[in-house]
Amino acid sequence: MLVSHYTAELMEGVAETILYTQENGRCKPFMETLKHLRRENFDLAIVAYPRFRLALLLWLAGIPYRVGTGYRWYSLLFNKRVYEHRRTVEKHEAEYNISLLSVLGCTDLKNLEAHININEKDREVAKKVWKELGFADNARLIILHPGSGGSARNWKPERFSELAKELAKRGFSVAVTGTQNEKNIVDAVTKGTGENVKPFISNISLKEFAAFIESAKLFVSNSTGPLHIAAVVGTPVIGFYPPVLVMSPKRWGPLTDKKAIFVPDPMKCPICKNGKCRGSECMDQIGVKEVVETAIKLIDK
Repeated sequence: MLVSHYTAELMEGVAETILYTQENGRCKPFMETLKHLRRENFDLAIVAYPRFRLALLLWLAGIPYRVGTGYRWYSLLFNKRVYEHRRTVEKHEAEYNISLLSVLGCTDLKNLEAHININEKDREVAKKVWKELGFADNARLIILHPGSGGSARNWKPERFSELAKELAKRGFSVAVTGTQNEKNIVDAVTKGTGENVKPFISNISLKEFAAFIESAKLFVSNSTGPLHIAAVVGTPVIGFYPPVLVMSPKRWGPLTDKKAIFVPDPMKCPICKNGKCRGSECMDQIGVKEVVETAIKLIDK
């Protein structure tokens, strides 16, 4: 697997990894990556995240079979092409990725499942986080994750703050999580919410964070990566999605049956016209009360 530095550990026990990026998030030097690919002498490359730089690397590496989309201007660098426009959102992103295998004769691919290999060491770190946050061993933990990678429109931090207060009133322990870059959002959500709501700026690995999510009764967030991690580790999820086709849960929804998804109606938004979402105002339609009720039902179920 050719992956970013940030996500490489999720492949432990699944595949060997080659790092495409450095620890700072920037791409590794072109020639360094090219030499590595040539040295491995691969027979086949399947490109789920097409970019010109990556397609060029695989072509220059001399990999005999290169599978990718047929609709980019640089698709000529792939010699096995799949002709699908993802922007039409006819299926889930995972299904689009798996369908790349169709050119290899793999067509009967259903019941998609994902898995993360969480070990006891990861779970021990998660237990330490519980203790550091001051949660009792028998606490009913709900995790709120108000940030996102900026790929979708978000439910506002003020709404997450109201949600945290209401959940705490009902006896739940609430952790509001985020990265160091999201500290301002986490602080805004937790301010004035009471002692049962704790901020957690993650300083642990992605797999350790997955173990922490696994220990919760519920995970609530906008459309973002940790929502999918929660789904994979079996924690029930609530996700907030904008009424925009390319950002919709049909393409980016969590792969789990234990979920509740909220999508506002742009026809009821005073800003949007003709049913086309034009901003984040639509997300205000999602009310705290209905999210609280859904959260309790989902946990009880």
